[in-house]
Amino acid sequence: MKKKINIDLTVQNKLIITALLISTALIISIAFWSVSRIKIELDESYRNFGQLLTKTLAVQNYEITQNQKNATTLSYIKAHVNSILSSDDDISYITFKNKAGNIIYTTIENYSKRAKNADTNISSPIVDQNGKVVGAVEVGLSADLAKKVTLTTKKSILTVFSAVWLVFTLVILGNAFLIRRELTLLHHGVKEIEQGKFGTVLNYNQASGEIKELFDAFNDMSKKLHNYEEQNIDQLTLERNKLEAVLMSIANGVVVCDKYDKITITNSAAKRILNCPNNEILNTSIQNYCDTAGELCFRDKIEIFKNTPLDVMEKKPLEFNINVDKRIIKSIISPMYSKVHDYLGYIIVLIDVTKEAEVDRLKDDFISNVSHELRTPVTILSSYADTLYNFGNQFNYNEQKEFIGTINEEVIRLNKMVNDILDFSKLQSNTELEKEKADIVQTVEKMAHSHKVLADEKNITLSVIKQDNIPSLYYNVQSIERALSNLITNAIKYSPKDSLVKIRVEIARDPKYVEVTVEDNGIGIAPENQKMIFERFYRIENQVHTIKGTGLGLHLVKVAIEKHHHGKVFVKSALNQGSTFGFWLPLEISNEDNIKQNLNSDLAIKQVNSEEEPENKDKQLVLAQNLPDEKESKKDDSSDWEITFEVRD
Repeated sequence: MKKKINIDLTVQNKLIITALLISTALIISIAFWSVSRIKIELDESYRNFGQLLTKTLAVQNYEITQNQKNATTLSYIKAHVNSILSSDDDISYITFKNKAGNIIYTTIENYSKRAKNADTNISSPIVDQNGKVVGAVEVGLSADLAKKVTLTTKKSILTVFSAVWLVFTLVILGNAFLIRRELTLLHHGVKEIEQGKFGTVLNYNQASGEIKELFDAFNDMSKKLHNYEEQNIDQLTLERNKLEAVLMSIANGVVVCDKYDKITITNSAAKRILNCPNNEILNTSIQNYCDTAGELCFRDKIEIFKNTPLDVMEKKPLEFNINVDKRIIKSIISPMYSKVHDYLGYIIVLIDVTKEAEVDRLKDDFISNVSHELRTPVTILSSYADTLYNFGNQFNYNEQKEFIGTINEEVIRLNKMVNDILDFSKLQSNTELEKEKADIVQTVEKMAHSHKVLADEKNITLSVIKQDNIPSLYYNVQSIERALSNLITNAIKYSPKDSLVKIRVEIARDPKYVEVTVEDNGIGIAPENQKMIFERFYRIENQVHTIKGTGLGLHLVKVAIEKHHHGKVFVKSALNQGSTFGFWLPLEISNEDNIKQNLNSDLAIKQVNSEEEPENKDKQLVLAQNLPDEKESKKDDSSDWEITFEVRD
């Protein structure tokens, strides 16, 4: 993995680099311009040489055009031309042409390799004594000499300019190095003073001008600070000891930071709260402190503090919370001033509010659970009472008795629920609920029957499908009823009108458990939401799922089943295909639960024997008489698998 390097360029470094770049660009430009000009001059001179050569040959050999078949003249010209080619390698070929453009004589055939290297072709007319054009001379030049001269000149100029640039660069860098060395020494001295090493003297005899004056001024300041320190060290030590004594006696944590965010003082409470028993956090930046999650918990807040005017922070200090070792720490940042109101830094006060936060959370949970638990029985009571009030004359005696019995049953259940809510902490604590051996099928049928009126409002049919020979289980009847009530109520709320809700009771895939499921044909739950559906206060809100709720019902189901009955909750769902919520209950009670159950049973028997009163017995008898007769309201379908509750006009 490559490590990223941050380079912080000072203004001086930027100026040096800019000067080097400008000088380099200027030197390169001048060098290339000079080479180009020399090449142009050489090319021009070379062409002038070729022009002069062709004109000379044209004057000297115009006779060749008069008599082309004169062997003597051709022999003379051939010898003359060959001597010229042999004396100068830059001449590639020479060609004589007549007035018609026909070649009289050429050296291309004899010097074909040289002719191929011709780079420049120059032609001049041949005129006679009367000034008439009688032919032409064409000379081909290879320009090898000009290229060699140009290359040599280019190398010489580039060498000279490179040497000049190198010397210039070394001078600039040397000067910058010397200046930087002086400034580095001065910076080191300032750091020594910052660390309290007063009396530090900087010796740099080679400095001159303003730099030397700056060194002298620094040495004078350092000596004065040293004298001041010696005169006031005792008084400052005394004041510091007083301050530290006061800080150490404060119960809350106190962290004092200077204007550069460095921690200068901490008391014992702050070390304990921040989990730093030693003094390793002293002289470190408070912004680099990390909480238990590895987050820089102070950095953002300190930036907010610094970006806010000090007079505002003085009137209203900045407050925020951090987490340290599962504890909630309230932090308060306020500015710190000297006697003359000079800003010195800031103070952070740390207060452990873990218990207060836990109390507030429990209070909020209690209120939320109370409102959620009371909603279902109140809804059922309201529905049954409203039905009797508006349509009571349409029912016969047995039907009215059944309605009144259901209302009485819900009143009893509501009374028990209120008593349970007052002791709601049992659900969240490690206290085991009292369990008794009961028929889970009967409990399911009872809860389905109690929600019948709520289902009839949407013309929803509640169907109970039960397996034969399911044994009785040990469970807390009230908590299982509340769990079933939550599941059935949700199924009714999220199912469309005129639909069917199936409640199944059967042996699970693992024969050690009984499985109870509630299946609806509602809007369904997306896969990404199914993992969180049993979490406290978690709700899915979208354009379809807009039914009001607190998000506590399914969480209470999970607590009741998994924590207090050692079972398991689950959900199977798909969007627009309905949902199936269910839970497993163990068939056999564990040894630990068995011991606790026996103890609870003994205590319950003693309490009943000691607290029974005739008046309570009478009240219980009256309530029992008002209950509906289950034998009359339900068919004996012990051999069947399904019981369906329907309302027909």
